[in-house]
Amino acid sequence: MYSSAPQTSAPQTTQPIRVMLVDDQRLVRGGLSMLVNSQPDLQVVMEADDGLAAIDVFDRMVSEGQAPQVILMDVRMPHCDGLEAARRILERDGEREVSEDERVRIIMLTTFDIDEYVYSAVRAGASGFLLKDTPPEQLLEAIRTVHRGDAVIAPSATRRLLEQMIPVLDSPAPVVPTAPAAPAAESVPAIPPAAGSELPKATFIPAEHASFEPVQDYPHRELIEQLSPREFEVLGLIARGLSNAEITRELVLSEATVKTHVSHVLAKLGARDRVQAVIMAYEAGIAH
Repeated sequence: MYSSAPQTSAPQTTQPIRVMLVDDQRLVRGGLSMLVNSQPDLQVVMEADDGLAAIDVFDRMVSEGQAPQVILMDVRMPHCDGLEAARRILERDGEREVSEDERVRIIMLTTFDIDEYVYSAVRAGASGFLLKDTPPEQLLEAIRTVHRGDAVIAPSATRRLLEQMIPVLDSPAPVVPTAPAAPAAESVPAIPPAAGSELPKATFIPAEHASFEPVQDYPHRELIEQLSPREFEVLGLIARGLSNAEITRELVLSEATVKTHVSHVLAKLGARDRVQAVIMAYEAGIAH
């Protein structure tokens, strides 16, 4: 079951971010709708009460040229849970030829702070994972953040995500892949993360220490080898949780150049966002 959201009549200087709500509890959807629509730059355009309905709504809105840009998706729902619905929707979205601004980003919402949900959400391609008791202002900012192509993970979920990666990092390690010869990278000082929005922090292995000549294979090798030395360096800073602005200061580049490098990294890795890029860096053993 799904329903169109009421349209606001207030004039807009720019188009608001189109938001879709998916939750089997009408009261929750109503509260989220009021919160989101209270912001001039955000607008709820559709609601659905289970995963199957969400997939149907997404397909229909795509055909009408009005696909949502951000979806707030409950994890536990009847008929089709949010994780499966997110995976299917993102598969469909990947087949569309649209700009990055029009790509759909999904934030998973749940009452339950359960380890499996965190890792499964990232694996499904979600750009965010938040608990339903997240402060309203943080939820609103999360919508804007994922729409920009960044990612948001609840602090407790960040810890669990790292715990999920420990078996990968502790397993028999392949020869660590690094980029082709590049100028030595200075060590990056720790930067305190913004509350409630940090990505997993990692120690990245500088590019000058080795080249792509491992005896053993490692995950994502062919994709990672496509990165230029600079892109490899940018991936390292992404893995440490640095924002574009922080990368700009660290590498002494313009923000436009950094955005281009980040876009190239994500495109070459086939990663939907920074969260997936961080996971790939961990799995490949180049960040720990």
